[in-house]
Amino acid sequence: MSGAFGRGTSGLSLRFARRELRGGLRGLRIVLACLALGVGAIAAVGTLRAGIQAGLSADGARILGGDLSVRVSYRPMPQAARDWITGRGTRLSEVVEMRAMAVAPSGERTLVELKAVDGSYPLYGALELEPPLPAARGGHLAPGEVALDPLVAERLGVSPGDMVRLGEASLRHAGTIRAEPDKVASPAILGPRAMIALESLPDTALIQPGSLVQYEYRIALPPGMAPGPFGEALRAAHDDGGWRIRGAAEASPGVNRFLDRAASFLTLAGLTALLVGGIGVATGVRAWLDQRARTIATLRCLGAPARVIFTTYLIQVLVLAALGIVLGLALGQGLSVLAARALEGALPVPPRLGFYPLPLAQAALYGVLTALTFALWPLGRAREIPGAALFRDVVQGGQARPRWSLLAVNAAAALALVALVVASAEQPGFALGFCAAAGGTLLLFRLGASALMALARRWRHQRRPALRLGLANLHRPGAPTALLLVALGIGLTTLSAVAMIEGNMRRQIRDQLPEAAPNFYFIDIQSDQARRFDELAMAQPGVAEIRRVPSLRARITAIKGVPVEQVRTTGDTAWALRGDRGLTYAATPPEGTRLVGGEWWPADYSGPPLLSLDARLAEGWGVTIGDEVTVDVLGRDVSLRIASLRQIEWQGLGLNFVLIASPGLLEAAPHTHIATLRGDPARDAAVLRAITDAFPNVSGIRVRDALEAVSGLLERLGTAVSAVAGVTLLAGGLVLAGAMAAGQRRRVRDAVVLKVVGATRAQVRRAWMVEFGLLGATAGVIAALCGTAASWAVARWVMRTDWVFLPGTLAATILGCTLLTLLLGYAGTALALRARAAPLLRNE
Repeated sequence: MSGAFGRGTSGLSLRFARRELRGGLRGLRIVLACLALGVGAIAAVGTLRAGIQAGLSADGARILGGDLSVRVSYRPMPQAARDWITGRGTRLSEVVEMRAMAVAPSGERTLVELKAVDGSYPLYGALELEPPLPAARGGHLAPGEVALDPLVAERLGVSPGDMVRLGEASLRHAGTIRAEPDKVASPAILGPRAMIALESLPDTALIQPGSLVQYEYRIALPPGMAPGPFGEALRAAHDDGGWRIRGAAEASPGVNRFLDRAASFLTLAGLTALLVGGIGVATGVRAWLDQRARTIATLRCLGAPARVIFTTYLIQVLVLAALGIVLGLALGQGLSVLAARALEGALPVPPRLGFYPLPLAQAALYGVLTALTFALWPLGRAREIPGAALFRDVVQGGQARPRWSLLAVNAAAALALVALVVASAEQPGFALGFCAAAGGTLLLFRLGASALMALARRWRHQRRPALRLGLANLHRPGAPTALLLVALGIGLTTLSAVAMIEGNMRRQIRDQLPEAAPNFYFIDIQSDQARRFDELAMAQPGVAEIRRVPSLRARITAIKGVPVEQVRTTGDTAWALRGDRGLTYAATPPEGTRLVGGEWWPADYSGPPLLSLDARLAEGWGVTIGDEVTVDVLGRDVSLRIASLRQIEWQGLGLNFVLIASPGLLEAAPHTHIATLRGDPARDAAVLRAITDAFPNVSGIRVRDALEAVSGLLERLGTAVSAVAGVTLLAGGLVLAGAMAAGQRRRVRDAVVLKVVGATRAQVRRAWMVEFGLLGATAGVIAALCGTAASWAVARWVMRTDWVFLPGTLAATILGCTLLTLLLGYAGTALALRARAAPLLRNE
């Protein structure tokens, strides 16, 4: 017989595996479900991301507005540069963007993002209004007309044909904007769109020296002309250092950054579900092998080599893993379609959903590595247990471990899984930390189980039978304490982390809204209007305070003489080197200034320009007192030497700048002022009306409106986080159900034996409630600690927001965990107590 086993090991293992699989998937359904769920989550995220990127790539020119875009702040492009562009056979369209107040005939007003377009707009796509513009005009707005976002029209209470005031111009409402071809979906935090013809812009008198204005020039290239060389030639011929030239391939870098971070977070969340499912794989494989213990023991006693046993069941696991992965890929494809429809209004561009092999292959690889990582240990353990020990393993619990060669393969699979996570992440450092944290969490729960078992063993001498029996259940040979604790704890760690993240997001906007937050920000106050603005504002009933500072826009071009493109910064400070930044000057430290390095300049200082910089940015950029930061102000480079570092508290929502310069040089530059106003909220409408009527070029931003918009955005984000966490919790529930089912046969046998020797149902029930209560409490405490750490890491490194400890959330987690475990334990106990003794005893 031994010789028969020795010939054709691979073919024999394949025959054994095929015969066992004919009996169905009972016992491996949890493995199948866990893999399908985790792979499906990762495949859905990858497919949706690929679809959005395909939409961006296909519609890049439409989104950008042209094959190339040149953005200039504050001042229009010189005519010579425009002639150079059009002289090369291109089409050119000019767009001007700024903020303004739209005022209805009723006096109702709202902040809008004003966009003035020329007769060539749009170069790609079409502007669609409701009602449509006359076909004879080619879909272009006429001078004296304004098109409004439906939200603006609703707020103002205007209909097509009504007059709307923008600045000093009254324009006829031509219709609401149904489709804006070059708009990337984004929340209207500071005002929805209003669009006018470029010829109408001078009539508004909104553009004043120093006004916050963006000029953008879209270029449609003739066929065969490459955007890259054309942009380089344009920059070499005319760029004065303040232009931002982009091609259609980088139509929306902000969207790409958002997609990268969102996809990275969602992929890690899906991977969490897959890792939780990996616990389910290990649990399911172990329970499945326990069910086949007699079959394995019989084969071993008949001379079957260990490699035959191992190969037989490895083949079955791989077949089941492949089936689970295929189901997961199909599930992910379907989920991506549902997610695209559910998020249709929130996605930056409509995704082009289809078959994308790369994200599906990546999800499948995740599934294969996870299955191998978590299945090899129980398979290797079964290989090393001799036949006779397998008969005893039901009551004794063998101590066999896989051989070193198999442990090496297992470790290689785990390392390959980590490498895949890190290589595919947008933030490799954070992904590596995630993997380390996941491994640490599993180890922590395993150590917690060992500690609980040790304490139960130490306290086993109790007088009450139920308590003594419950403690014995935790540390007896073969007790599933470690398995149940890990299965329960991983899901609850996710639950506590999500609860803490959502709680912090709500607190950021609602609970922590400062009582002294300003009612309004007013922007674009001209220098010759500043004194009259202060007088008028303070004369309004209910106004308690006005604070006003000069405001310029500057672009940081170099740090310590190194161009910003070559400066290495930390991830949470790189944002300040992209685009324009606010810049002000002050002779004395603003109220509430907290210096953490250097000294403020004298009030009568008149030397070379100095700078007071945000300390957090200085640390991220690697600069300190005495270093130079070069900024571009209206096309002129100004070098500022760092004289002091400040710690800025943004929570008060006052006037704070990361860059404050000394007076002198910047005072001569054209600039405007911004102001905050605090007062009685009941008088907000009257104050806004009085100020914007007196100063039509000034725009008022109501702080509470902006915060409510941000709050709505964060609520949608919280809903998305909860939905993703729900997948993880579902995986955790499957794992817990599998762990409970795996131990149910043992509980039935124990219940029968206890009843036979005289134990009452109440005693058995109380003993198991002790066991499950201690398991739930232990898992809850560890999950609370791990969830707290995870929520801090996500808030700090992914969402980049402040984080606070929420003890009530943790207490609810622990209590909920204990109750959940007691309920599941009670259900399992009730089923076990209903079992009849005779059939089981006869079978033994």
